[in-house]
Amino acid sequence: MALDLGSRAEELRARVGAFVEREVVPIESDLMRALDDEVAAGVPYPRMLEELRARAREDGLWNLFLGDREHGAGLGHSEYAPLCELMGRSPVAPMAFNCAAPDTGNMEILLEQGSSEQRERWLTPLLEGTIRSCFSMTEPGAAGSDPTGLSTRARLDGEEWVIDGHKWFTTGALGAAVVIVMAVTDPDAAPHRRASMILVPIETAGIELVRPLAVMGHAAGPGHWEIRYEGCRVPASNLLGERGAGFQVAQDRLGPGRMHHCMRAVGGAERALELMCRRANSREAFGGPLADKQFVQDFVARSRIELEAARLMVRHAAHKMDAEGKRAARNEISMAKVMAANVHQDVLDRAIQVHGALGVSDDSPLALMWREGRWLRLVDGADEVHKMAIARRELRRFAAQAEPR
Repeated sequence: MALDLGSRAEELRARVGAFVEREVVPIESDLMRALDDEVAAGVPYPRMLEELRARAREDGLWNLFLGDREHGAGLGHSEYAPLCELMGRSPVAPMAFNCAAPDTGNMEILLEQGSSEQRERWLTPLLEGTIRSCFSMTEPGAAGSDPTGLSTRARLDGEEWVIDGHKWFTTGALGAAVVIVMAVTDPDAAPHRRASMILVPIETAGIELVRPLAVMGHAAGPGHWEIRYEGCRVPASNLLGERGAGFQVAQDRLGPGRMHHCMRAVGGAERALELMCRRANSREAFGGPLADKQFVQDFVARSRIELEAARLMVRHAAHKMDAEGKRAARNEISMAKVMAANVHQDVLDRAIQVHGALGVSDDSPLALMWREGRWLRLVDGADEVHKMAIARRELRRFAAQAEPR
C-alpha cells in the first residue's frame, strides 16, 4: 500500500487544511447557527455558508470527491482520503467544499446511473452547488440496515410512477430540491430485486414533510425528516438506473459514502486528540498540570494508537477500492467503518472527560462533534451488521479451505 500521494494531491491537502483552519474553524459555531436559522424550503444554504462555498470554489477546492476530471478533481480514493480527513475536523467543513453527504452519494449514482436528462436536470446544479438533495430509504416500520424489508410502494400507472409510503431519517430534506426514493416496484421478485430508486422533486404533490426528528435534542436546520408519500406521481422516466436494481445501486452508492464517513471520523478524532492534549498541558489540578497525571497520559497514548490504526485501516480500504474496485473491497470497507466510528467515539469521550464540564457544554466543539459522530455507528449499516458480514465472509473463506477429516 503506497502512502505517497503525489505532488498534486499533496498540494490540495495543504490547501484544504489551510482553508479549514483559516476559513471554517473560527466561525463554525456561527455557521451551525446560520444553518439552523436560515435553511428553509427553497433555501439550501445560509448566506454565510454560501459566501464560504464561493471562496472554496474560486480556490479550486470543489467537488474533490469525484474521481473523474470532467466533473471533479480526478482523485482516487487514496488521494481523497487525507483531504476528506481534514474536512472531518469540523462538522460544517464538508459543505464548504460541496463534499457533504448525502449530496456526494447522490451525485455519484446520478453520474453512474442517471440518464442524460436526469443528469442535466439534477446532477449539473448539484455539481454547481445551487441545490441540495436527499435520500429517502429508512422506514419506521422496517430495520434500516435491512432494505429488503421496505414497505414503500411505487406502481406504474400509464407513464407515471405512483408512490405511497412512510419514510423517516431522510437527512437534509428541508431545503433540498430533489429526493431519491427507494421503493418496492416488484413486490413478487426476489428480495434483492424488489426495489428501485426514483427521483422525486421535493415540491411534487403527495409529499408531506411531516416533522424534523429531534436527534439528541437537535431538530433544526436541514434536519432528519419524517416524510409521507401519498399518491405521489412522477414521470416513469424518473426511474434512476434499472427497475429492480435499487438494492445494488444503494450498495454502489454506500461503498464510497461509508469510506467518506470513515475519513471524516479520523479527522474529527484527530482534532479531538489535539484539543485533549492542549487542555491537559494548560489545565492545573491537584498541584500540577493534567498532563502529568497517569490516567491522562493513558488517554492520550491509547487515543494516538487507536487513531493511527484507524487511519491505516481506512487508507488500506481506499487503496483496495482504487486497485480492485468497490465490490472487491467490501470487507475492508466494513472493517474500516466499524473501526473508525468506534475510535471517533472513544477519542471524543476521553477528550470530553479531560475537559470536564467544559467538554459537555457547547462552549467547546467537543459536545457537537460527539453528537454528530454518534450516528456513524448506525448510518450506512450498523456496527453489528458489518460485523456479521465480516464474520460470514471469513467463515466462508475457511469453509472453502477446510481439510477433509
